[in-house]
Amino acid sequence: MFSKNNHEKRVFRAGSRGSDLALAQTELFIRRITGTGCNAIQGAEFAICPIKTSGDMIQDRSLDEIGGKGLFIRELDRALLDGEIDFAVHSLKDMPMQITGGLEIAAFSEREDPRDVLVLPKGAAAPDMAKPIGCSGKRRSFQLSAIFSDTWKTALVRGNVLTRLEKLDRGEYGALVLAAAGLKRLGLSARISRFFEPAEMLPAAGQGIMCIVTRNEGASGFVRAADCAESALCAAAERAFVRALGGDCSSPIGAFAEMQGDTLTLNGLYYAVNTDPQTAIRGSIRGDKSRAENLGRELAKELLGS
Repeated sequence: MFSKNNHEKRVFRAGSRGSDLALAQTELFIRRITGTGCNAIQGAEFAICPIKTSGDMIQDRSLDEIGGKGLFIRELDRALLDGEIDFAVHSLKDMPMQITGGLEIAAFSEREDPRDVLVLPKGAAAPDMAKPIGCSGKRRSFQLSAIFSDTWKTALVRGNVLTRLEKLDRGEYGALVLAAAGLKRLGLSARISRFFEPAEMLPAAGQGIMCIVTRNEGASGFVRAADCAESALCAAAERAFVRALGGDCSSPIGAFAEMQGDTLTLNGLYYAVNTDPQTAIRGSIRGDKSRAENLGRELAKELLGS
């Protein structure tokens, strides 16, 4: 699972989207890997290979219209299968619920702040409510409508984090809703005006977690050594909930799991989008962490029957 240069030094090639956030996250995961002390990486080097994705190139339409967040994954999957890279680093919330054949999620990072946040234009003391809130999907826009009682409209915003902030600061939006994790990893925590607690805006499944995808021929030991067991269990419950609802990473579905000791608590929400107004159906389930995936499926079944 590695390439060699002329001096026989092992070089592990990490695939990443080319955005500032994706590159920062890849660097964070590499630091985590190199800090594990795994013998497999002694004397090795890591090279980051930025790859342009379809999701990055198509900016004039919503993700729902062009195939969902899987467009951020396709080219990296192809590079993995073709042996051009050795592993890829992704935001878990962008990962399709079904992984491309021949590949697997081999490790999960520790979870960064999972909450959504409100960001104001630079220098503003309050949001401009005459302009829309920019957000990227129905999960956020539907929950925002409930929080602000339809008095503040939402509008689609596309692009990476820095591009969205540029659009905000030049007056296209009155505020943005972004993931706290991305802003913190970019060193932009000062831009956060308000945190939305999960009780008022449930995060996307996997939000705040990074993952490593490898070929399923068997990941190198250093990848396994970087895995966070708690994140893996929370991710299993959240993603099982979304799959059981027939959703994907672009669906208006929220899922957030927390662990205390051996007990995992999963909160879930989905929108019955064919109703007007859109109706949120939410619930919670608790059980032993060893049943993480089953808990996700059971909560989905319970909510579908409600």
